[in-house]
Amino acid sequence: MFTISTLTAFVAIVLGLFLIPGPAVLLVATRTAQSGRKAGIVSGLGIATGDIIHTLFAAVGLSAILITSAFAFNVVKFAGAAYLIYLGFRAILEKPSDPQMPKVAPVSALSSYRQAIFIEVLNPKTAFFFLSFLPQFVNPVHGSSFLQFITLGLIFVILSAIYTTSFAISVRILMKMVKRISWIGRWTGKIVGSIYIILGLKVVTQNR
Repeated sequence: MFTISTLTAFVAIVLGLFLIPGPAVLLVATRTAQSGRKAGIVSGLGIATGDIIHTLFAAVGLSAILITSAFAFNVVKFAGAAYLIYLGFRAILEKPSDPQMPKVAPVSALSSYRQAIFIEVLNPKTAFFFLSFLPQFVNPVHGSSFLQFITLGLIFVILSAIYTTSFAISVRILMKMVKRISWIGRWTGKIVGSIYIILGLKVVTQNR
Protein backbone atom coordinates (compact mmCIF):
# COMPACT_ATOMS: atom_id res chain seq x y z
CA MET A 1 0.00 0.00 0.00
CA PHE A 2 2.83 2.38 0.90
CA THR A 3 6.44 2.41 -0.15
CA ILE A 4 9.11 2.43 2.54
CA SER A 5 10.23 5.89 1.42
CA THR A 6 6.68 7.28 1.74
CA LEU A 7 6.20 5.90 5.25
CA THR A 8 9.66 7.03 6.30
CA ALA A 9 8.99 10.57 5.04
CA PHE A 10 5.58 10.64 6.76
CA VAL A 11 6.95 9.47 10.12
CA ALA A 12 9.91 11.86 9.91
CA ILE A 13 7.67 14.85 9.22
CA VAL A 14 5.23 13.92 12.01
CA LEU A 15 8.08 13.57 14.51
CA GLY A 16 9.40 16.94 13.36
CA LEU A 17 6.00 18.51 14.03
CA PHE A 18 6.08 17.27 17.61
CA LEU A 19 9.27 19.25 18.24
CA ILE A 20 7.32 22.51 18.17
CA PRO A 21 5.35 22.92 21.44
CA GLY A 22 1.72 23.46 20.53
CA PRO A 23 -1.66 23.58 22.33
CA ALA A 24 -1.68 19.79 22.80
CA VAL A 25 1.69 19.80 24.54
CA LEU A 26 0.72 22.76 26.72
CA LEU A 27 -2.55 21.05 27.68
CA VAL A 28 -0.72 17.86 28.67
CA ALA A 29 1.88 19.85 30.61
CA THR A 30 -0.81 21.84 32.42
CA ARG A 31 -2.84 18.78 33.37
CA THR A 32 0.27 16.97 34.58
CA ALA A 33 1.46 19.92 36.66
CA GLN A 34 -1.91 20.64 38.25
CA SER A 35 -3.68 17.26 38.40
CA GLY A 36 -0.89 14.71 38.33
CA ARG A 37 0.87 12.47 35.85
CA LYS A 38 -2.19 10.26 35.26
CA ALA A 39 -4.29 13.27 34.21
CA GLY A 40 -1.54 14.34 31.82
CA ILE A 41 -1.33 10.91 30.22
CA VAL A 42 -5.08 10.55 29.72
CA SER A 43 -5.21 14.09 28.31
CA GLY A 44 -2.73 12.98 25.67
CA LEU A 45 -4.88 9.92 24.99
CA GLY A 46 -7.90 12.21 24.69
CA ILE A 47 -6.08 14.29 22.10
CA ALA A 48 -5.22 11.09 20.22
CA THR A 49 -8.88 10.05 20.33
CA GLY A 50 -9.86 13.41 18.87
CA ASP A 51 -7.32 12.87 16.09
CA ILE A 52 -8.90 9.49 15.30
CA ILE A 53 -12.21 11.30 14.75
CA HIS A 54 -10.50 13.83 12.47
CA THR A 55 -8.92 10.93 10.58
CA LEU A 56 -12.28 9.26 10.01
CA PHE A 57 -13.84 12.49 8.74
CA ALA A 58 -10.90 13.12 6.43
CA ALA A 59 -10.87 9.52 5.17
CA VAL A 60 -14.60 9.38 4.46
CA GLY A 61 -14.85 12.86 2.96
CA LEU A 62 -11.73 12.84 0.81
CA SER A 63 -12.19 9.24 -0.34
CA ALA A 64 -15.70 10.13 -1.49
CA ILE A 65 -14.34 13.14 -3.37
CA LEU A 66 -11.71 10.97 -5.06
CA ILE A 67 -14.31 8.45 -6.20
CA THR A 68 -16.63 11.20 -7.45
CA SER A 69 -14.09 13.39 -9.20
CA ALA A 70 -10.35 13.18 -9.66
CA PHE A 71 -10.41 16.89 -10.51
CA ALA A 72 -12.11 17.76 -7.22
CA PHE A 73 -9.56 15.68 -5.35
CA ASN A 74 -6.76 17.53 -7.12
CA VAL A 75 -8.34 20.82 -6.04
CA VAL A 76 -8.32 19.60 -2.43
CA LYS A 77 -4.69 18.51 -2.70
CA PHE A 78 -3.53 21.80 -4.22
CA ALA A 79 -5.48 23.75 -1.61
CA GLY A 80 -3.79 21.63 1.03
CA ALA A 81 -0.40 22.25 -0.58
CA ALA A 82 -1.01 26.00 -0.47
CA TYR A 83 -1.97 25.74 3.19
CA LEU A 84 1.19 23.76 4.01
CA ILE A 85 3.33 26.36 2.24
CA TYR A 86 1.57 29.08 4.24
CA LEU A 87 2.23 27.18 7.49
CA GLY A 88 5.85 26.78 6.47
CA PHE A 89 6.47 30.48 5.92
CA ARG A 90 4.61 31.33 9.11
CA ALA A 91 6.72 28.86 11.12
CA ILE A 92 9.93 30.29 9.66
CA LEU A 93 9.01 33.94 10.16
CA GLU A 94 7.21 33.67 13.51
CA LYS A 95 9.24 34.82 16.48
CA PRO A 96 9.23 32.27 19.33
CA SER A 97 7.58 33.41 22.51
CA ASP A 98 7.85 32.11 26.03
CA PRO A 99 5.26 29.33 26.39
CA GLN A 100 2.63 30.12 29.01
CA MET A 101 0.55 27.30 30.41
CA PRO A 102 -3.13 28.22 30.80
CA LYS A 103 -4.54 28.33 34.29
CA VAL A 104 -6.97 25.50 34.85
CA ALA A 105 -8.38 23.94 37.98
CA PRO A 106 -7.35 20.39 38.90
CA VAL A 107 -9.73 17.80 37.43
CA SER A 108 -10.09 14.03 37.49
CA ALA A 109 -8.46 11.77 34.91
CA LEU A 110 -11.83 11.00 33.26
CA SER A 111 -12.70 14.69 32.99
CA SER A 112 -9.24 15.40 31.57
CA TYR A 113 -9.80 12.73 28.92
CA ARG A 114 -13.24 14.03 27.92
CA GLN A 115 -12.12 17.64 27.81
CA ALA A 116 -9.08 16.79 25.69
CA ILE A 117 -11.31 15.01 23.15
CA PHE A 118 -13.66 17.98 22.86
CA ILE A 119 -10.80 20.47 22.60
CA GLU A 120 -9.15 18.49 19.80
CA VAL A 121 -12.34 17.64 17.87
CA LEU A 122 -13.63 21.21 17.98
CA ASN A 123 -10.31 22.70 16.85
CA PRO A 124 -10.84 23.80 13.21
CA LYS A 125 -7.09 24.15 12.65
CA THR A 126 -6.62 20.46 13.46
CA ALA A 127 -9.38 19.49 11.03
CA PHE A 128 -7.90 21.62 8.26
CA PHE A 129 -4.45 20.22 8.98
CA PHE A 130 -5.63 16.64 8.54
CA LEU A 131 -7.47 17.57 5.35
CA SER A 132 -4.34 19.18 3.93
CA PHE A 133 -1.62 16.91 5.31
CA LEU A 134 -2.86 13.34 4.81
CA PRO A 135 -3.73 13.66 1.08
CA GLN A 136 -0.11 14.48 0.28
CA PHE A 137 0.80 10.83 1.03
CA VAL A 138 -2.21 9.12 -0.57
CA ASN A 139 -1.89 7.62 -4.04
CA PRO A 140 -4.97 5.83 -5.50
CA VAL A 141 -2.65 3.71 -7.63
CA HIS A 142 -1.41 1.96 -4.49
CA GLY A 143 -4.81 0.70 -3.35
CA SER A 144 -7.87 1.87 -1.44
CA SER A 145 -7.66 5.58 -0.69
CA PHE A 146 -9.84 5.09 2.37
CA LEU A 147 -7.49 2.49 3.84
CA GLN A 148 -4.50 4.69 3.09
CA PHE A 149 -6.10 7.63 4.92
CA ILE A 150 -6.97 5.42 7.90
CA THR A 151 -3.48 3.90 8.01
CA LEU A 152 -1.74 7.28 7.92
CA GLY A 153 -4.12 8.68 10.52
CA LEU A 154 -3.56 5.75 12.88
CA ILE A 155 0.22 6.08 12.52
CA PHE A 156 -0.11 9.76 13.42
CA VAL A 157 -2.35 8.93 16.40
CA ILE A 158 -0.02 6.21 17.73
CA LEU A 159 3.02 8.47 17.46
CA SER A 160 1.07 11.29 19.12
CA ALA A 161 -0.03 9.05 22.00
CA ILE A 162 3.52 7.81 22.57
CA TYR A 163 4.87 11.35 22.46
CA THR A 164 2.33 12.90 24.83
CA THR A 165 2.61 9.97 27.26
CA SER A 166 6.39 10.27 27.33
CA PHE A 167 6.03 14.03 27.78
CA ALA A 168 3.63 13.62 30.71
CA ILE A 169 5.96 11.15 32.41
CA SER A 170 9.00 13.41 32.07
CA VAL A 171 7.29 16.83 32.24
CA ARG A 172 8.94 17.86 35.51
CA ILE A 173 12.37 17.40 34.00
CA LEU A 174 11.38 19.08 30.74
CA MET A 175 9.87 22.09 32.48
CA LYS A 176 13.32 22.88 33.84
CA MET A 177 14.31 23.55 30.24
CA VAL A 178 11.56 26.12 29.64
CA LYS A 179 14.06 28.94 29.33
CA ARG A 180 15.67 27.11 26.43
CA ILE A 181 12.44 26.40 24.58
CA SER A 182 12.42 29.77 22.81
CA TRP A 183 15.89 29.02 21.42
CA ILE A 184 14.85 25.51 20.41
CA GLY A 185 11.61 26.81 18.93
CA ARG A 186 13.48 29.31 16.78
CA TRP A 187 15.41 26.55 15.01
CA THR A 188 12.74 23.84 14.95
CA GLY A 189 10.33 26.40 13.53
CA LYS A 190 12.68 27.08 10.65
CA ILE A 191 13.38 23.40 10.04
CA VAL A 192 9.78 22.22 10.20
CA GLY A 193 8.65 25.30 8.25
CA SER A 194 11.07 24.36 5.49
CA ILE A 195 9.68 20.81 5.48
CA TYR A 196 6.15 22.20 5.11
CA ILE A 197 7.20 24.33 2.15
CA ILE A 198 9.10 21.50 0.45
CA LEU A 199 6.14 19.16 0.87
CA GLY A 200 3.75 21.76 -0.51
CA LEU A 201 5.98 22.50 -3.51
CA LYS A 202 6.36 18.79 -4.17
CA VAL A 203 2.61 18.48 -4.56
CA VAL A 204 2.44 21.54 -6.83
CA THR A 205 5.17 20.33 -9.18
CA GLN A 206 4.54 16.58 -9.33
CA ASN A 207 2.53 14.95 -12.08
CA ARG A 208 -0.49 12.99 -11.01
